[in-house]
Amino acid sequence: MQEFELIAKTFQGLEEVLAQELTELGANNVQIGHRMVSFSGDKAMMYRANFSLRTAIRVLKPLLHFKANDADDVYKAVRGVDWQAFFDVHTTFAVDSVVYSEEFRHSKFVAYKVKDAIVDYFRDTTGERPNIRITNPDVKLHIHISGTDCTLCLDSSGDSLHLRGYRTGTVEAPINEVLAAGLIMLTGWRGECDFVDPFCGSGTLLVEAALIARNIAPGVFRKSYAFEKWKDFDADLFDEIYNDDSQERPFEHRIYGYDLNKPAVEVALANAKSAGVADVVQVEQRDVRKFVRPAEKAIMVTNPPYGERLTPPDLLSLYEVLGKTLKHEFTGNEAWIISAKQELFENLGLRASLKIQLFNGKLDCDFRKYQLFEGKLGQFRAEGGQVKTDEERRLMSDQRRFKARRDDFKQRISVPEGEAGADDEWEAQYAILSRRHREFQSSRFGQEGRKPAAERGTKGTRHAKGKEGGYKGKRDGFKPKGGGYKGKGRRFDD
Repeated sequence: MQEFELIAKTFQGLEEVLAQELTELGANNVQIGHRMVSFSGDKAMMYRANFSLRTAIRVLKPLLHFKANDADDVYKAVRGVDWQAFFDVHTTFAVDSVVYSEEFRHSKFVAYKVKDAIVDYFRDTTGERPNIRITNPDVKLHIHISGTDCTLCLDSSGDSLHLRGYRTGTVEAPINEVLAAGLIMLTGWRGECDFVDPFCGSGTLLVEAALIARNIAPGVFRKSYAFEKWKDFDADLFDEIYNDDSQERPFEHRIYGYDLNKPAVEVALANAKSAGVADVVQVEQRDVRKFVRPAEKAIMVTNPPYGERLTPPDLLSLYEVLGKTLKHEFTGNEAWIISAKQELFENLGLRASLKIQLFNGKLDCDFRKYQLFEGKLGQFRAEGGQVKTDEERRLMSDQRRFKARRDDFKQRISVPEGEAGADDEWEAQYAILSRRHREFQSSRFGQEGRKPAAERGTKGTRHAKGKEGGYKGKRDGFKPKGGGYKGKGRRFDD
């Protein structure tokens, strides 16, 4: 099968994890960028990337790279594409755009020019006008402009890949599924011990942990992908990928979630049952003050409130209690905490061995690792304990250099106010001045290259292999009954 270029989008801070996922998946020419990883592969790789990647938001297939100095250049380039090779006049489509350029001030205007070019192509070649649909189009297109460099892509995913399909309910301020999976994968945990989240909310971290531990592809619950409506969609090939559960594995430990909010506990239990992992996920209503030391070795990954959308009465006190709980009830284990405010971390009273900068939505956050041990640090080290590995020291040093260069860079440019948010505005300025800041770009974005189941019958239909549960016809009929994941045939038993 012929290989072609692909781009996987992700959140800032998860690029390395996504690159590793792609390498393990067998992608070629894996290159890390800013909030994205480019790679190459054939049609099967594109299907597999959508189905299997945990830290990708969407997978794009570039159609055209070109230079443009104004909107007319964009129109001409797009008008020259043979669009009937990708979809016909009766196919609905939509265009979104991301623009970082002095030449193009309005991203929506760029999207309009792309739409005009496609409409004019079909009107000139067929005499008919295709329909543009903003919601649920058959085909989604994406144009990205940085300076005068333009890339036009087909969106092979459709809805964002964080919409796994297992969520039956939610609570206020839920963590994004892609970010949750990324946090867990950053810790290196793959199911070797118990997993704990004392602020579990709707259970996203719990479910993503269970899927990672059992190596269940996140796409198994999803109803559809955009590539299924493309002209060259190969249903048999996708069936083969979908039904391949050879990489799934057993999980011999337990996943524990606690939350003070009873409705959140009920939602978390429902989501675990929907995902078919209720047999390994235990959720209880419990205050962090009543946290009990796990009977077995465990890792903690948690997303406590940090006063943005959820504001407990005494937030500083909550972090102080969490820190004391970890000191007394979690020794011998490691805890990973994501939060957005330095003063909250300080109130833990603990020293982090690793700090990773991430974004939770538009919030600039730290994801910090804490190695918990009994007694004093000197005694712990004398007994052979290691608070920081050599790799963690290197990462911390790299991040300090990055922060110093980032702060210096931001002081030397004026960031205008606008609608995109501070981070996007700074990125826009960065794109404009990129030639002057090659060294900064290299240190921040890491440009070095890297080398790297139910049956489905007719198009759009998957039939259950098992006698009960699983898929009944089309994927929107998927009604898992909860309980243990039974692998092949997608059967779920109570």
